[in-house]
Amino acid sequence: MTIPTRTLGTNGPRVSALGLGCMGMSALYGDADRTESIATIHAALEAGVTLLDTGDFYAMGHNELLISEALRTAPAARREQALTSVKFGALRGPDGGWFGYDGRPAAVKNFAAYSLQRLGVDHIDVYRIARVDADVPIEETVGAIAELVEQGYVRHIGLSEVGADTIRRAAATAPIADVQLEYALITRGIEDRILPVTRELGISVTAYGVLSRGLISGHFTTDRQLGASDFRAHSPRFQGENLQHNLTLVEQLRKLAEQKGVSVAQLAIAWVLSRGEDIVPLVGARTRERLTESLGALDVVLDAADLAAIEATVPADSAVGDRYPSAMMAHLDSEH
Repeated sequence: MTIPTRTLGTNGPRVSALGLGCMGMSALYGDADRTESIATIHAALEAGVTLLDTGDFYAMGHNELLISEALRTAPAARREQALTSVKFGALRGPDGGWFGYDGRPAAVKNFAAYSLQRLGVDHIDVYRIARVDADVPIEETVGAIAELVEQGYVRHIGLSEVGADTIRRAAATAPIADVQLEYALITRGIEDRILPVTRELGISVTAYGVLSRGLISGHFTTDRQLGASDFRAHSPRFQGENLQHNLTLVEQLRKLAEQKGVSVAQLAIAWVLSRGEDIVPLVGARTRERLTESLGALDVVLDAADLAAIEATVPADSAVGDRYPSAMMAHLDSEH
């Protein structure tokens, strides 16, 4: 398979049309197998995936160390093609607790120093604060990353979970390559205000949650038992009647997928791919089997009739339940 490429922003790097979100290999989705995780990263690189997305706070550095090991043990040619996208800023305790975000310039440079060491690289390709620090102007945070760009430690500046006004302010401070936002068939709030602004400014979107944390993967069932460490055990969309309603949407989507001869996950990922060349979906595959399925979405062609049928089956705002628990929603700056 030859994976097509897309560009992050007007002057950003050329990346594979699908990126690999590595968070689930370390945190928030229950136990993961380290050996299989590394094998999955290797398989992604071998298939032509270039963009690896992580956060320094994913299991308190575990995810960065995992990626480092995967890169160190990959063939040189594959290692050299890999591009790292890193989120920073979340404050966590030894018990895994969350204490907000730190976007002060000194903190930005401190976080970057530790990420460079854990990843075993001399630069980070796209660097971004995970959530806006309400106590620090975004201009100061972005300005600190811009200094890291000047020093060669960072190649491109990104943003994450920000609204249209914040994007404009950040872009007026320094060139922004990319904004990372949740975007999926059942999570479409960015379409109203955010996408028009990113497109006006020549900024791309890396879309995470394209399968809504497995909810619209076609593999999630009502009888699935979620451990206490699994984010979904506390997510409103996965609770009680909300889950029943949302999985009904998935079953309707499955009928369309079967007509196309593809899986539900492939149809959902293909839909995100169809939204524009400026959108790069991140798939959260934790195993080679799921990775292979996700990559199959690149072969799915959706024509106008297909897109209309999908829209009729799963219209915007058809899902029920917020995408995060209320305490986490309070930290979001974006309008979706």
